[in-house]
Amino acid sequence: MEPSEEHWHNRAAWDRLAKKQDRLAKPARDIDFQNPLQSVDGPGWLGGDIRGQRVLCLAAGGGRQGPIYAAAGAIVTVVDISPAMLELDRRVAGQRQLNLQTIEASMDNLSAIKNDSFEIVIHPVSTCYVQKVAPVYQEIARVLCPDGIYISQHKQPTSLQASLNAEQGKYRIEHPYYDPSPLPPSPHPNLIREDGTLEYVHRWEELLGEMCRAGLFIEDITEPMHAKPDSESNSFAHRCQFLAPYIRVKARRTGKPKTNLFV
Repeated sequence: MEPSEEHWHNRAAWDRLAKKQDRLAKPARDIDFQNPLQSVDGPGWLGGDIRGQRVLCLAAGGGRQGPIYAAAGAIVTVVDISPAMLELDRRVAGQRQLNLQTIEASMDNLSAIKNDSFEIVIHPVSTCYVQKVAPVYQEIARVLCPDGIYISQHKQPTSLQASLNAEQGKYRIEHPYYDPSPLPPSPHPNLIREDGTLEYVHRWEELLGEMCRAGLFIEDITEPMHAKPDSESNSFAHRCQFLAPYIRVKARRTGKPKTNLFV
């Protein structure tokens, strides 16, 4: 399968963000390695011990996720479309004497990885960078072992649809829910959108429904809290009082894809 237009666009964008040391391209801190698993698994979904387990950090380059899971004792593979982001993982792993493998690939094409290769797939916010999420989930279900755990985080559609700035203390819906085209470029740097990337709004029936149809059974959902009372208008914390930016999902591979019973 030939890489899509958004693949090349976002690959170049993340290379630029990595080279300018964007906030999402900053390696893990010393404090993150003091209790590594706790620093990335606040809800305790991984049971407190992942030593010896095979973990795929998907679309997760940048020198944070992979090294932290490796420090927790996992056998880690990091997949990302950006060579510059993967270089950060290799650099941190070298500095901290950690073992991890890196693969340059798109999250919707993991053909370099065999079936049933991982007990755990960790997938930070990134589904917004592909136009279709179904192929992503199908690939995840394929490379996960039976009963394997899939933990992902996604941008909530309403947050992506809404204005970045408040008008009279409120935020407006600006992008249609059913529009398959990418969002307009962000007019200024912000904590909602990544500079220079192509992003898409995905409906809930895509974000969660396609996950179920791929054979990934949803066990738990949380919404990370970023809202703060009395925060300054137009700040990230103020906007989060109105629009929850993310959803975090724990799912498990059930073995066989679900059948869509509803039209």
